[in-house]
Amino acid sequence: MTIRKSSSYLALMSLLLVPALASASETSGLSPANTAWMLTATVLVLFMTIPGLALFYGGLVRTKNVLSILMQCFAITCMVSIVWVLFGYSLAFYDGGAHNAWLGGMGKALMAGIGVDTLKGDIPETVFAMFQMTFAIITPALVVGGFAERMKFSATMLFSLLWLLLVYLPVCHWVWGDGWLQQRGMMDFAGGTVVHVNAGVAALVAALVLGKRKGFPDTAMPPHNLTMTVIGACMLWVGWFGFNAGSALAANGTAGMTMLVTHIGAAAGSLTWMFCEWVRYGKPSVLGIVTGMVAGLGTITPASGFVGPLGALAIGVSAGLVCFFSTNYMKRALHVDDSLDVFPVHGVGGIIGTTLTGVFAVKALGGVGLAAGVTMGGQVMTQLTGVLATAVWSGAVSFVVLKSIDAAIGLRVTVEQETEGLDTVLHNETGYNL
Repeated sequence: MTIRKSSSYLALMSLLLVPALASASETSGLSPANTAWMLTATVLVLFMTIPGLALFYGGLVRTKNVLSILMQCFAITCMVSIVWVLFGYSLAFYDGGAHNAWLGGMGKALMAGIGVDTLKGDIPETVFAMFQMTFAIITPALVVGGFAERMKFSATMLFSLLWLLLVYLPVCHWVWGDGWLQQRGMMDFAGGTVVHVNAGVAALVAALVLGKRKGFPDTAMPPHNLTMTVIGACMLWVGWFGFNAGSALAANGTAGMTMLVTHIGAAAGSLTWMFCEWVRYGKPSVLGIVTGMVAGLGTITPASGFVGPLGALAIGVSAGLVCFFSTNYMKRALHVDDSLDVFPVHGVGGIIGTTLTGVFAVKALGGVGLAAGVTMGGQVMTQLTGVLATAVWSGAVSFVVLKSIDAAIGLRVTVEQETEGLDTVLHNETGYNL
């Protein structure tokens, strides 16, 4: 009797296991561990834009413009998501074996050929495409900080769309899609050029084309809600682990080291900025320490998968120091109204981090090492080539796009509308009912 029961039990278990075994054989190249990590990392990077960046930027503007910033971040997230699925992913990452140096093809438009079992390495290609989508979302959202409080919503959406198509997608392909910079051996682990230099230069050009806000620099324009800004900054810090460590595309030692050096870069950038401000102005500010954090994170981003703790510490300190003085110089000496300091924090940080990657990636300084036959000097020149190419392309195309939009529909709200505030004028709402 016992033998019969045991036999029946085994037969039942065998039947239950058949579908699982068949499913496993269909996706034999899939790594569940890597897939789980990449799903988590994707959520973290999306979390950086909404709500992280939206709250960070929203707290920095004046009360009358808080909803306009939240609206821009949210609307850009939605628009980029649709464009990415239609053809953005394909243009950035599909080459069809042709190894096009400048732009991908349309072979994966509308996610053609990508199904449940389609893999990118050992993770589902759907997850890879979604992960990269979150980078495409946050980059034009960062640019918003350069022209905050004075651009029409219609112009913002049109600029973000054209900038994504003409600037982000080509540069993304150059660096990560087997384009000419990747072929030259450029090292950009998670977006020093693709995200930070790209967005920083575009924000600077936008600030210059639109001109200063009414009253700048004579009228004080302090953040209206630093509590909101700090909450957003904390979300950015946590989300950045997905941004950088997720770029390893695996749950492995590289992802672990990337997470560690990312945290070191953020902490070093925060403290350096805080002490610079303390020495120069007599008091450390909350705005200063969280801005230093963003500078440290942006600067360590390109180097994060290539350097060790020593490199991260040096890069973080460099970020806090250089970005602090860049921000003060632009606002106080040059009177450039980059509203939320996108260029001096992200642009300058991206330049520093991308360049120093070529230095601290060498094994003698704790890095992963350079390619065979490549010297530190040679790698630094390659890094600088990538920085220069990205800056020139982003700057030139952004200028042309902005001028074209200005001629077509106008970029800027009127002086009266700017005085009243974009929340009421453009969205017929107010952020607070006090």
